[in-house]
Amino acid sequence: MKIAIYPGTFDPITMGHLDVAARVLKLVDKLIIAVADVDLTKPTFSCEERIGMVKSSLAEYGLDTEVDSFSGLLMDYASSRGAQMVVRGLRAMSDFEYEFQMALMNRRLAPQIEEVFLASDQRFIFLSSSLVKELASLGGDIHEFVAPSVEKVLREHFRRAE
Repeated sequence: MKIAIYPGTFDPITMGHLDVAARVLKLVDKLIIAVADVDLTKPTFSCEERIGMVKSSLAEYGLDTEVDSFSGLLMDYASSRGAQMVVRGLRAMSDFEYEFQMALMNRRLAPQIEEVFLASDQRFIFLSSSLVKELASLGGDIHEFVAPSVEKVLREHFRRAE
C-alpha cells in the first residue's frame, strides 16, 4: 500500500491545499494530511481548530483522506505511519528553495522516504493561508479561496477580533 503524508500548518487550509490533496489521491492508496502542532509559526488557529477546518473542507469536496496531527520531526512521524512519500505543494521559486533544502535534510534523516513536489495549479499559484487571513481580516471576499466551512470560521474569528 502506497501511503503519502501531506504535512503543513494549514492555518487555514485553502483551495490550493485541496487541489494538491486531490491530485495526490490519484497517485497513492492512502493520503494522510498531517497538521503540524507547532508554535514556531505562531498559527492563528489552534491545532484542533485547524484539524476541524481540514476535515470539513475535505468532506465538502468529497476527498477521502485521513487527517492527523504531529509534533516533532516530520520524518519520524512519516516513518511511524509507514509512509513511503511526503508531498509538498510548490507555488513559486521561493517555495522551491526552502522546500528543496528541507527535502535534502529529510533525506538524511529518512532516506527510505521520498519527498515529492507538486506544482500548484495556476489558479492557486498566488494563494497562501497568510494572504487569505489578511483578506478575511479586512472584510474581503474569500469564497473562491477556501471551502465554505472555512470561510465561516474565518468570518467568525475576525468578527470577534474587531
